[in-house]
Amino acid sequence: MPPPSDIVKVAVEWPGANAQLLEIDQKRPLASVIKEVCDGWSLPNPEFYTLRYADGPQLYITEQTRSDIKNGTILQLAVSPSRAARQLVDRIQSHSMEARLEAMKELAKLSADVTFATEFINMDGIVVLTHLVESGTKLLSHYGEMLAFALTAFLELMDHGVVSWDMVSLTFIKQIAGYVSQPTVDVSILQRSLAILESMVLNSQSLYQKVAEEITVGQLISHLQVSNQEIQTYAIALINALFLKAPEDKRQDPLLNPLELPCTEMANAFAQKHLRSIILTHIIRGNRPIKTEMAHQLYVLQVLTFNLLEERMMTKMDPNDQAQRDIIFELRRIAFDAEAESNSLSGGGMEKRKAMYIKDYKMLGFTNHINPALDFTQTPPGMLALDNMLYLAKNHQDTYVRIVLKNSSREDKHECPFGRSAIELTRMLCEILQVGELPNEGRNDYHPMFFTHDRAFEELFAICIQLLNKTWKEMRATAEDFNKVLGAGGGNPWGSESIAMGAPPARQPEPCASCLAERFWYCRLALNHKMLHYGDLEDNNAQGEVTFESLQEKIPVADIKAVVTGKDCPHMKEKGALKQNKEALELAFSILYDPDETLNFIAPNKYEVAIWIDGLNALLGKDMASELTKSDLDTLLSMEMKLRLLDLENIHVPEVPPPVPKEPSSYDFVYHYG
Repeated sequence: MPPPSDIVKVAVEWPGANAQLLEIDQKRPLASVIKEVCDGWSLPNPEFYTLRYADGPQLYITEQTRSDIKNGTILQLAVSPSRAARQLVDRIQSHSMEARLEAMKELAKLSADVTFATEFINMDGIVVLTHLVESGTKLLSHYGEMLAFALTAFLELMDHGVVSWDMVSLTFIKQIAGYVSQPTVDVSILQRSLAILESMVLNSQSLYQKVAEEITVGQLISHLQVSNQEIQTYAIALINALFLKAPEDKRQDPLLNPLELPCTEMANAFAQKHLRSIILTHIIRGNRPIKTEMAHQLYVLQVLTFNLLEERMMTKMDPNDQAQRDIIFELRRIAFDAEAESNSLSGGGMEKRKAMYIKDYKMLGFTNHINPALDFTQTPPGMLALDNMLYLAKNHQDTYVRIVLKNSSREDKHECPFGRSAIELTRMLCEILQVGELPNEGRNDYHPMFFTHDRAFEELFAICIQLLNKTWKEMRATAEDFNKVLGAGGGNPWGSESIAMGAPPARQPEPCASCLAERFWYCRLALNHKMLHYGDLEDNNAQGEVTFESLQEKIPVADIKAVVTGKDCPHMKEKGALKQNKEALELAFSILYDPDETLNFIAPNKYEVAIWIDGLNALLGKDMASELTKSDLDTLLSMEMKLRLLDLENIHVPEVPPPVPKEPSSYDFVYHYG
């Protein structure tokens, strides 16, 4: 008969004593359960104790959280949160540096628990902690390690929301910002300092101003050029936080960043420090796979960058504004070389000039031929559409002129109205890219293309307007088909022309023979892709097929923690291994799997290394980053781009694939898995 649902069976531990096996009645007061446990070990004053989990974060158990206890859980009898908090407030102020270090370690661990954090904060523990950090430079022994634990505890305590971030002093902010600006600060201290500054900015508008006054864009950019991706992630997260909280007047220029302090450095931040290109070079195109949190921060930066367009998107054109009207005149001049025509008609009268303007505006595809400014009074896309058209005309003039003139030379019913198309396409791009909306916490779908160009939105528009015209031509569309064509060619610029970078299909690893110190073994992937089978070879010859049955050892793919190469391989770190020739290092790779085991390889050639590294990374759900993969991807992308450019130049690309060759007389060449 199963036990009642209110009864849970647990084990309770206490240092130096045998564990107690208890059946806890969840309807019984927790204080009564704790007294029973204390009585079992003859411990006085049960009110000084509580229960907490033995594994994981070791959270305290309260009346509110006791329902989470499951059968078989291992618990610990521990000092109550209030007593532990009082003890730690005293211990972190100890004159003994060793005692203070141990107290900081324990505080960093316990601060993750909201029950303990509340008690510690109520005893002004966080004030004591901040004072210790502020005077930290006076400490000598163990300072770096102690400071890392102190900053960890501070961040955990503040994240519970028990106390406002506005209680932080300017001295504390300067101290933390100082760690960020130091070129040789310990990684753990730098990581926590960046995280604390990010939380300050996100949780207090007044702290935003103070933090922005203490750090510069140049200091943050330097942390993007390191090899530690966690530091890079925290640095971008802080940039995003400053970007998000910046006042409107500090983030209007898309070439600037809101960290406009000092102003002289800020004004040239993007031009001098090349933030975008640094992110592209050191992160997106770096040698390490992009982790989930980094991908999210890149997505946030992408969204915030596009949100700089919101003001223009929501600005209506003023038909009486001469400067705005001059932009339309410039579009006409570039398309039709209108200056020469204007000079030739200088004595032709106002009516003739007006008729010529109306004709040209019709050829440009505006809906309002008499006053095209009225086309830009709807928001979105507002003036952003006109900005895109001018960018295309000035930066891709040949493309702009070709689109306009080709459509003006078609029959009236088949012309694709450039002005109307550009306005509607801009509106759709704003909708797809969610211009003006705040980043979503659960998304990480950044697009590398948007980090390859300073004017990514305008460049995307330039590509899409060409695709739209190509689709219009292929469909032999008329004015009545406008919305239909837009849905087919411009409604989603991703589609088959996806700009998101994805890895090519995983290659199937071939069986691989590995040798080290004259020892050979054979390894191959199971047909269901769930196991790696390996074993010693009877002779030093890897030729021919080796069956699964002959390979006695196996590793579950789910147990693989990582794949490392070259000098990171354990067998390359052994005494004398690094003195091997460079070729051996380039051919070495190791599989690290649970609990702490490794399987080491030296492949016969670089091709085999690439095949196996890519295949294993694909099995683990990671990006394939070998040079072979990059080469394949570049080939595919350049081939597709060349084909599309041929089509845009009116070079016919067959739509029907070539005929399939006849079947071979036999399939003896097919590889049969065992």
